[in-house]
Amino acid sequence: MSGASGPASGNDGGRPPKAPSSQGRPAKAPSSQGRPAKAPSSQGRPSKALSSRARTRLAAGTLLAPFFALFTVAMVVPVAYALWLSLFTEKQSGLGFDGPRTVFDGLGNYAAALGDQAFREGFWVLLGYCAFYIPLMGGGAIVLALLLDTALARARRFFQLALFLPHAIPGLIAALIWIYLYTPQLSPVVAAMEAGGIGFDFFSSEGTLPSIVNIALWEWLGYNVVIFYAALQAVDRSLLEAATVDGAGNWRIAFSIKLPLIRSSLVMVLLFTIIGSLQLFTEPLILSRGSGSAVTSTWTPNMYAYSAAFERNDYGLAAAASVLIALVAAVLSFAVTRFTNRKEARP
Repeated sequence: MSGASGPASGNDGGRPPKAPSSQGRPAKAPSSQGRPAKAPSSQGRPSKALSSRARTRLAAGTLLAPFFALFTVAMVVPVAYALWLSLFTEKQSGLGFDGPRTVFDGLGNYAAALGDQAFREGFWVLLGYCAFYIPLMGGGAIVLALLLDTALARARRFFQLALFLPHAIPGLIAALIWIYLYTPQLSPVVAAMEAGGIGFDFFSSEGTLPSIVNIALWEWLGYNVVIFYAALQAVDRSLLEAATVDGAGNWRIAFSIKLPLIRSSLVMVLLFTIIGSLQLFTEPLILSRGSGSAVTSTWTPNMYAYSAAFERNDYGLAAAASVLIALVAAVLSFAVTRFTNRKEARP
């Protein structure tokens, strides 16, 4: 009996046993490691996005600042000064002993320019020049570019360089070269024409306009060929191959596929050609130095402005004529752009 009662005495007087002790420390709260983590606070995100946008704007402003600075100095300031100068004129005071005085004249210079027959006739000269020059320039450049783009063309790099090289020569030098080629007793071209029974005076009133158109074509034809050829290279070749499989010939592919796909380049060249035609100055000015030339000092509107400024010292009239030329160029540019946009919008 004594062996049976030993373990019973270890129960501390018969009381139930205590729960396992945790060494006297309070029990810890259940761990939160198993719980899903809270989403991080988004309070810092707007500031980070704002700083990113600010850095982007700062970078864009830094890159564009030189352009806008140069544009302002080379474009905005001269145009503003020309507008300001066109509103003033110089008049003699009294008997003229005090010298000329600069007075406000309002639109008087504009009225004087528009009332001058020489200035108005200059625009008729430009109209005839454009009637000759633009079709020859556009048609010739398109034909040459299409020929370079064909699979039968050889030595494309050579012909591109040969066509573009005249454009690299400054207009003043080109005009001097052609004056030499137009001058009798000096030009081998004139001598060859006379030997063949062809007599043509490049400096006469009938020959002046074709002579200047020829110089401009020699200068700018290759430039426009390069533009058209680059646009043709971007045409998807799979379309051309599909048209060839369908039985389309070279003419059909050129006029029905290639030219419609490079319409934007055609419009750009047309626009630049019109603006450049209105700025016709260097070639007729140099040609007017030739013996017996029919080109006068006011043959084009730009020459009229040049003559008013540097021959008659009437800077207000020259500024007014320049502003009127710029307005005509702006109106023509807007008309061409509007017309082409309407054609593209049609189904």
